[in-house]
Amino acid sequence: MAEIKFYANSVTIAATGEPDLIAHGAGSGVGFYGAGFAISIPVSQNQDTSFITNANGTASGIKLNNTKYVTISGVSQNGGSEIDNESMPNYYSPIRIGFSHTEAVRVQNCKFRVFDRNDITQHASGVTTYVYEVRHPGGVAGTGDALAHRGETNHDWKEYDSNDAMFDVTFTSSPGVSGTNGVAADSAKTNVTTTDGAAHESLSHDWYPALSCSPDSIGSKTQYAAYFTCEYL
Repeated sequence: MAEIKFYANSVTIAATGEPDLIAHGAGSGVGFYGAGFAISIPVSQNQDTSFITNANGTASGIKLNNTKYVTISGVSQNGGSEIDNESMPNYYSPIRIGFSHTEAVRVQNCKFRVFDRNDITQHASGVTTYVYEVRHPGGVAGTGDALAHRGETNHDWKEYDSNDAMFDVTFTSSPGVSGTNGVAADSAKTNVTTTDGAAHESLSHDWYPALSCSPDSIGSKTQYAAYFTCEYL
């Protein structure tokens, strides 16, 4: 049986033994805030903290790694100095998307979308979101060691703006366990375990999206959700 689940990605989880599964079916999800939980983000600025929270963003859960949009190809993680997106390692991501199956399979047509929580053809209401798929299984930030095997060819954030047409961000086909599958060009990069590219088969595949958001107006933004889909064979 195939399953897709969302997991919290935070350095505190390993230290405390907290469960990392995000129970989105029970109304749990990710919330974005200013300098701390429940602190508003100024209009047209990007979040400084990210947490697991409830459907209304009012219950504080695990504090996630925070990836803040700085420039079209640059990020600040947990308040640090800007680095290039391609230098961002997987562990910077606030969440991990995990696909699992009882048999080893490959996955393709992997798509990520931000929508209004009701209709996947409609933009999230009142907020601009930036998405970048992190493909850097190495443990050191700033090395510029992003994998060549990836869904999008450039290293720019993809912007969900309600004034633009809805679209999907293409995520990597068959990224492998912990996103460590690459292609031949990735063979010398840190923590790459296989170089099968899109032909790679595995019991599980993992994606690491960096997420950043900016409110377009004042007030809580609860018409907001993420959607992920893929094919397996």
